[in-house]
Amino acid sequence: MNHDRSAIPVLVAMGGNSLLDPAKPPTVDNQFAVTAAAVIPVADLIQRGVHIVLTHGNGPQVGFMLLRSDAARQVVHQVPLDSLVADSQGAIGYMIQRLLRDELARRGVDHTPISIVTQVEVDPNDKAFQKPTKPIGKFYSAEEAEDFKRNAGWDMVEDSRRGYRRVVSSPSPVSILELGAIKMLVENGATVIACGGGGIPVKRTPEGWRGVEAVIDKDRASALLAAALGVKRFFITTGVDAVYVDYQTDHRRALHQVTIAELRRLEAEGQFPPGSMGPKVEAAMDFLENGGEEVIICTPEALADAYDGRAGTRVTKD
Repeated sequence: MNHDRSAIPVLVAMGGNSLLDPAKPPTVDNQFAVTAAAVIPVADLIQRGVHIVLTHGNGPQVGFMLLRSDAARQVVHQVPLDSLVADSQGAIGYMIQRLLRDELARRGVDHTPISIVTQVEVDPNDKAFQKPTKPIGKFYSAEEAEDFKRNAGWDMVEDSRRGYRRVVSSPSPVSILELGAIKMLVENGATVIACGGGGIPVKRTPEGWRGVEAVIDKDRASALLAAALGVKRFFITTGVDAVYVDYQTDHRRALHQVTIAELRRLEAEGQFPPGSMGPKVEAAMDFLENGGEEVIICTPEALADAYDGRAGTRVTKD
């Protein structure tokens, strides 16, 4: 591998749902198996000399952790959401870096990915705290959702007609506390895994930084990190192969190339629900408005093809 340490990296945001197989139980072994396949295209690009920064989602995984904490509350203390985000950063980061290192080693590439536990500042006065919208955890039936609303006080919404999920507040990311360390590692050629699950939400107080019960959208945090690193190309991998219009109808249509202006028009029409493609579209526009040149939205397995312009949805300024 000929790796140019001075090369501007690309940022790849891996969706938490894309690290699960909906046809199989979400066991740790199954998550490792799905992630092993998801890192193959990443390894393809690294082997070609592409410098990559990775981020990842945690929606299903942190939801499982919340369920465990709730189920065990009679025998052990419950864990606050910010700590669970940190737990998921460690667990998913470990999974990605171990599997990616193994995949690169099989190819004879001596390269060590590294995960950074990342805190992200949020504004405690963010309006998002007044209306939870971020889906986390597994899907439930309407009856189960009603039970959780009544007995656990959860906010539940229908998500993409696949069932009901818990929603929590999703404030906008303001700054990345570990940005200096991430920059240092990136500048030295490392493949850094950062901002897992959107980062651990923290707020500034007179006594210092304190955790916040919320989940930051990982695509918004990824866009913030990409802009701060001077990244020009931002890849978002997800469970669908492209951005679609009329997605939940029989005449849905994939967008292969689209501009910010076109996205804004479609967003105004309500094409991108807040719990699914909406945050990805917003992150794409944020990134392009802050110095980025191109956003590509694709499936994990199509990453290398998308890098070469043969897959996914390509979003540009004009």
